[in-house]
Amino acid sequence: MKSGNPIDLTFGDQLKQYVYDILGCCQRVHQGMGPFLNEYMYQDALEIELSEQKIPFVKEYTFCVHYHGKPIKHTHRVDFKVKEYAFLECKAVEKLGNEERQQLWSYMRLSKTRIGILYNFAPIKDQCEKYYLDIDSQRIIAF
Repeated sequence: MKSGNPIDLTFGDQLKQYVYDILGCCQRVHQGMGPFLNEYMYQDALEIELSEQKIPFVKEYTFCVHYHGKPIKHTHRVDFKVKEYAFLECKAVEKLGNEERQQLWSYMRLSKTRIGILYNFAPIKDQCEKYYLDIDSQRIIAF
């Protein structure tokens, strides 16, 4: 992640408010399902939870990248596009690492999606990382 100026407090509060209900859904799924399950089980439960909370989403949101104005044949798939501006990547690993972060950051940059949430359901205590993409500088900033 590139370093830079932190997000101003007002904007940071707006970001936190934007993802608050999404994170609540993730937490309820983790509490209800428990740790150590397959990633797909958490995704299916999260689909139910997001629907019940009436939060708009697309599961397995697919997008393509263009090079020199032409689409690249390979598409990318994000676990969830939630609301209008957030990607949510679900993981079920021992702990989050650079590989998981880089995957989410690449998806954010390639699609110009402003908010990314990386949520790890597997550990006893769930893990969550939230990121913001500054489109102008292409910097990814944790919040």
